Amino acid sequence: MSMILGIDVGGSTTKVVGLRDGELIGAIQVKAADQITSLYGATGNFLREYGIQLGEVSSFALTGVGASFIDEPIYGVQTLKIDEFIAVGHGALRLSGLEEALAVSMGTGTAFVRASKDGVMHMGGSGVGGGTIVGLASLILGNSDIDAILALAGNGNLENVDLSVSDIVSHEIPSLSSNLTAANFGRVKSTASEADVALGILNMVFQTAGMLAVFALRNDTIRDIVLTGMLSSFPQAEGIFARFQHLTDLNFIIPPNAVYATALGAARCVL
Repeated sequence: MSMILGIDVGGSTTKVVGLRDGELIGAIQVKAADQITSLYGATGNFLREYGIQLGEVSSFALTGVGASFIDEPIYGVQTLKIDEFIAVGHGALRLSGLEEALAVSMGTGTAFVRASKDGVMHMGGSGVGGGTIVGLASLILGNSDIDAILALAGNGNLENVDLSVSDIVSHEIPSLSSNLTAANFGRVKSTASEADVALGILNMVFQTAGMLAVFALRNDTIRDIVLTGMLSSFPQAEGIFARFQHLTDLNFIIPPNAVYATALGAARCVL
């Protein structure tokens, strides 16, 4: 049997997936103060969680920004480094079951990767992502704990912070729905609560990723957008991206295990 562990060492979290003979057997993620600690902690936790002996592992497939800090085999096992964007593309296709798609990897920042049977191409990225959420929440709300931010946002109302098209026009514009956002944080009411602000921050980040994805496919035949990365697991993501789907001819898809797409893609590249 062939056992491959795909490891995505991100800016704040390390994700590990295991493939046995090409089939996914499990996944885990760990946060730590530094990337080396996170890498070895996540790997050890995965082996213990799934009852795997180190001797069963034939290869480690390493990717992510933290991979650059590793120059030796992990635990003496063959360790291969996989380009992060290639891993993103392969992981998105594997999880979605599609033959081609635009993969949007939403982590600390956001990356846009075109993936098909002809290859994987990094189309660009944005500095707006999870790091933006944590940074703005820390400055505005005095709270950088992502779980607390999400809990707050669950009770938020965007009408108290965002300016919509209906707020600035007196009649319908054929190409613009009246409830579209005209300006994020363009209408912050004096009564806006911390929950409203938290939701406004999330909405701004997701809308930025969504619009950039739409622009990336403006002159492309691909119609499917696969959302991956940590932000894809946030409860607000599905509803916000569903609105993009209603407004365009594009399909926004959040597949199961989307958080682990990059780690899975890395492992798939070693098969």
